[in-house]
Amino acid sequence: MSTTLPVIAAVDGSDDSLRALDWALDTAHRREARLRVVHVRQYAAWAQTDVLVAGPPDTGEDPVLDQARAHLQGRAYAVATEYVGMEGVPGAVVPELGADAQLLVLGSRGRGGFASLLLGSNGLAAARDAECPVVVVPRPGREVHGEARSETGPRVVVGLHVDSPDDATLSFAFAEAALRGARLQVVAAYPWPVQTWAAAGQIMPPVIDEVSIESETRVLADGFLAPYRERHPDVRAEPYVAPGDAAGHLVAASRDAELVVVGRHRRRLLAPARMMGSVTQAVLLHAAAPVAVVPPAPPEE
Repeated sequence: MSTTLPVIAAVDGSDDSLRALDWALDTAHRREARLRVVHVRQYAAWAQTDVLVAGPPDTGEDPVLDQARAHLQGRAYAVATEYVGMEGVPGAVVPELGADAQLLVLGSRGRGGFASLLLGSNGLAAARDAECPVVVVPRPGREVHGEARSETGPRVVVGLHVDSPDDATLSFAFAEAALRGARLQVVAAYPWPVQTWAAAGQIMPPVIDEVSIESETRVLADGFLAPYRERHPDVRAEPYVAPGDAAGHLVAASRDAELVVVGRHRRRLLAPARMMGSVTQAVLLHAAAPVAVVPPAPPEE
């Protein structure tokens, strides 16, 4: 899967960013792509007018990039790697890196902020605003609850909204599963119980039963997956259809997964700002595996 665009890893010297760097190196190797390691140095004078700065930051040595070089030294496989130092506000600069990347990778939380945060502001901004898919690598040890997997081996998880499937999200998930030699678990949740309001204070029982809703959801999921299965015959895609909250099912499926893939909301006429959606944000906060947030496919003309 060679391409001219690099895989970019944003580092800041934290252990979280070094874990993300390891993930980015492995992914660049799988994609036969260059790796670009970027450190954005905070320039306090931009945002704090009451702070006196003698001059611009030193553009010479960068200890964070030196740490990244040392961290990658002597790895089992060689990837063409470049190291870039930039200046600015990381929350604004890091998302812009996605314009020149096939993938942007960063840790769940950097050196700043509160220790209790599960997702730092830079990761949130990049996942919401970057033009390319963004992978957020969590800290190890996140506990998720769910049934034990009956089958071992590499597994990629993707969320499928059968009411509005997104081509970019499914394409990315199938491609990643193919690169990793993994099976693809497709999580399609449906609302249940369905409540119908007849009048104030009165709730009518559902017109159709749960078995019918589950069956229809499975048929729709298989129909949406058919063209991707044809393009990726080596990927075994398995729909997982279940009632309830999609975020909860995706988080539970993240245990021992290689990657969880979710989509980002498409811009709407009355909501032109970029949005992630509650499911995507919940998965970013709680999943035990790295999470890829994929921008929506551009609307057809």
